Amino acid sequence: MLIIKINTVSETPIYTQIKTQIIVGIAKGLLKDGDKIPTIRQLAEDIGINMLTVKKAYSILKDEGYIEIDRRHGAKIKVRKEPKIALNKFKNDLEILICELALKGVKKEEILEEIEKIFSNLKI
Repeated sequence: MLIIKINTVSETPIYTQIKTQIIVGIAKGLLKDGDKIPTIRQLAEDIGINMLTVKKAYSILKDEGYIEIDRRHGAKIKVRKEPKIALNKFKNDLEILICELALKGVKKEEILEEIEKIFSNLKI
């Protein structure tokens, strides 16, 4: 089970925090295909935020292929396998991240070490 934790003082928007935590939860095996997740209303009440914020996070998750929303049965995890689309997005995002890290003085070896750590924690 995944527990969503919101950092209200973070510069990261709340909907992005929700989206990110659900994606990481799936990758780490805390959430699996078919698992139900709270309704928009329920999650908003549970963490004390506006329903529109949760709706935005769920909408992005649906569009990106991580969840499925059915008005009769609620939301559930349903990961669409789209390796080519995901890889193209990754390449674009990764280039920006690597450039930012390099400009801040982070060495290639440190970046690769962090990538290895992340992969070792995945359950997929």
